[in-house]
Amino acid sequence: MVVEKSWYNFSTPDLYGDRTLPGRFPRGVPVVLDFAIVEGVACPAKGQRPPPDYACVSNNSYCVNATVGQSGYALSYVCNCSEHYQGNPYIVNGCQDIDECKFPDLYYCASNGICKNRLGGYDCPCKPGTKGDGKLGHCAEKFPLVAKAIVGTTGCIFVIVVLSFIFLLRKEKKKTREFYERNGGPTLEKAKLIKLFKKEELMPIITKKSNLIGKGGFGEVYKGNLGNEIVAVKKTNSGSLLENEQFANEVIIQSQVIHRNIVRLIGCCLEVDSPLLVYEFLSNGSLHDILHSNGKKPLNLDIRLSIAAESAEGLAYMHSKTNTKILHGDVKPGNILLDDKFVAKISDFGISRLIVRDKQHTRKVIGDMSYVDPVYLQTGLLTEKSDVYSFGVVLLELISRKKASDDNSLVTAFLEAHRRGERATELFEDEIAVAEDLEILQNLARIAVECLNLDVDQRPAMTDIAHRLLIMNKSRNS
Repeated sequence: MVVEKSWYNFSTPDLYGDRTLPGRFPRGVPVVLDFAIVEGVACPAKGQRPPPDYACVSNNSYCVNATVGQSGYALSYVCNCSEHYQGNPYIVNGCQDIDECKFPDLYYCASNGICKNRLGGYDCPCKPGTKGDGKLGHCAEKFPLVAKAIVGTTGCIFVIVVLSFIFLLRKEKKKTREFYERNGGPTLEKAKLIKLFKKEELMPIITKKSNLIGKGGFGEVYKGNLGNEIVAVKKTNSGSLLENEQFANEVIIQSQVIHRNIVRLIGCCLEVDSPLLVYEFLSNGSLHDILHSNGKKPLNLDIRLSIAAESAEGLAYMHSKTNTKILHGDVKPGNILLDDKFVAKISDFGISRLIVRDKQHTRKVIGDMSYVDPVYLQTGLLTEKSDVYSFGVVLLELISRKKASDDNSLVTAFLEAHRRGERATELFEDEIAVAEDLEILQNLARIAVECLNLDVDQRPAMTDIAHRLLIMNKSRNS
């Protein structure tokens, strides 16, 4: 029996040969055959053409020079399969690729690696989230625990911020819609008579302090640009305006009032707590500013008479020439605005009420107390004659350039002069109290006194006042 020399250890029973060894090794014994191709040739050199009977015919095989036993052949060779291939190199396609991934004990791949077989070898890339060389057992996490904690925390904060932003945005939209509906938006939408501005269009104007041009008990007024037009945006005090249908009706009334002596309402914004009203901007400000500001400008009688006539014309139009009678309720110099040519325009009749049926009684007194009709104070009944009284006080301010006060000292002075049958020459401002104009000033004072009559039935109508002032103005300019 032939066995491998290095494997075999002699034992006495082995002397009996084939009777002993098959019993000890029923599956056989290892045998090593030392052989080579002995044709007196060696492996061909690199680039040299192999001989015709070259034995290494399989792909992925190579030749190794060898010397076999005592054969006497100096030159011989054997064929082996290339690394990562196994099989018989002496037959065509005898050397086949080894699937290294099936033999992890022989071909190492780290536990954090992914074994991938390929022709002529294998790869062991690290699993996602790790980096290194899996064959060398170096697959470490790309992000250490601290980095993961930081990224996780940052991610959570980001998600919370985004969710909070979405929540606040939805809440703001809901709030905006509630304001819009509460301020009568649906009614104004149906009317289609006025432009409804978005909050985003007007906020840049009213949030800039330098745009503030006026402030009073009713609210604040800001100057700004909307497109190519300069406008005045009124931000009313919270709760000072009517709500819902009442406010919508008031805006509809204002939008229908188109007259050269009434400030034009351009639009409004209903998406805020208290609506914003957008009016045309008048560059010369109010009559109050012209009459009583620190740097008083000269104001001749012609301009004063024109302002009086135009203001009366605006009020007369509101009282009798609109589809629905409109009462102002707060006639005063501060609500008479002047454009660049000193054309007078009535403003701020937003606090007037829609007069229908018996709705003339107001819940509370509106307007500046220095100009309010005493009868209105007693009865709470606002009529067109209430505006007539207030206009009478404005006329006295125009010709005297003195402020009306709560104690009615200006009104009292003129009424006392009229009662005594005296001329009120000393009450007129010196700038206009020239001899040739005293008759016109007396006529103006007389109209004012008629307006101030405590018997409302004796007060003239605004149409009558406007007509008389218009005649005076025309005769003055003729």
